[in-house]
Amino acid sequence: MSKFDVCALGELLIDFTENGLSPQGNPIMEANPGGAPCNVLSMLCRQGYKTAFIGKIGDDIFGRQLRETVEDIGINTEGLVTDRFVNTTLAFVHTLEGGDREFSFYRNPGADMMLNESDINEKIIAESRIFHYGSLSMTNEICEAATKKAVAAAESSGALISFDPNLRENLWDNLETAREKIEYGLSHCDILKISDNEIRWLTGENDFDAAVKMIREKYTNISLLLLSLGKDGSRAYSQSGYASAPITPANTIETTGAGDTFCGAILGRILEYGMRDFSDSELKEMLVFANAAAGIVTERKGALKVMPTMSEISDMIRMNTNNRA
Repeated sequence: MSKFDVCALGELLIDFTENGLSPQGNPIMEANPGGAPCNVLSMLCRQGYKTAFIGKIGDDIFGRQLRETVEDIGINTEGLVTDRFVNTTLAFVHTLEGGDREFSFYRNPGADMMLNESDINEKIIAESRIFHYGSLSMTNEICEAATKKAVAAAESSGALISFDPNLRENLWDNLETAREKIEYGLSHCDILKISDNEIRWLTGENDFDAAVKMIREKYTNISLLLLSLGKDGSRAYSQSGYASAPITPANTIETTGAGDTFCGAILGRILEYGMRDFSDSELKEMLVFANAAAGIVTERKGALKVMPTMSEISDMIRMNTNNRA
């Protein structure tokens, strides 16, 4: 029996999010723990799954805050390394009208970029049912080598591999490099979670079904493709099944972590059902569940510490169903 249900690798950082104005009219920034891979694990912990994280933080007040937060959530930190020389990565998030965000990163370098091959705890990966990662752990040669070592370990152990491109254009030297690394991720995953803007950028297609067809024909290793469409809901494509679901109406404050919540909710369903060629109805149920979880997170500040409980998700689905009746 596996020790962990899901192990994730990647960035762990502080999201400074806007939280009102000071008496002088200056924006007040709240130091929210974040980072896409750990957000995914937090949602999985809420569903009762055992998780572990592999990454690197700085030996500073923010690194200590992050380690304490991750441990409090219940995520195993045996693979979380501290760098004595490079500070924890910081992101400043400006919320736009409608809840979308604009990011300014302080990561040149940041501790997460310093994760190297010798830092990778392959035992944790070997003891996990699913390995999850994104593209930001491939933005320089050091962390790219570490990421590829971890992916190879996951493939060797027979773990399911989940990939989320999580494109942040301003963290790449150029977008051709970003494309190359993201294409590596596409060729080394069983489960792909991708957003509407990412799939347009990657394929040049505005027709989402055509874009998905292009990806699936090129990357035959992908068994399940999940497409998040923001205000237009989400879609899921298994080998022979298809489903779509509208968003769950929410009083959106900001969208930070919504895609990660969606991804964590879906991975939880996969752990519950077992990986297979899901039917249309199974995919629909998964999307409704994941959309509800993501909708709840948009009503809250931050992501890592505010993931919804199972009862909150059930209540949201029930309320939405009753409203449509």
